[in-house]
Amino acid sequence: MRVKSVRLPFVVLLAALPLAGCFSRTEPPPYSGADLTQDDDMYCRAGGKVAVGSPDYVYCRKDRDAQRNLAVTRANRKQRDLADWMLNHPD
Repeated sequence: MRVKSVRLPFVVLLAALPLAGCFSRTEPPPYSGADLTQDDDMYCRAGGKVAVGSPDYVYCRKDRDAQRNLAVTRANRKQRDLADWMLNHPD
């Protein structure tokens, strides 16, 4: 009888650990690191036509950041909508 009482909390713990990763949706995607910063820099320089620090360069970087934030927000909203739909349609 003692084995069954210990087994249930252990199984619940093992099931909860992988699901804990689903609750970290507020973090930016793992690909937003130094590589994206360099990519944004290369994109906004436009092949050497725009100098770093110029108004066009600053506007380009702000626009790229806004696009990335919008994509993250959209992905979070889709994840939340999917979770809501799954809660409302259990079958």
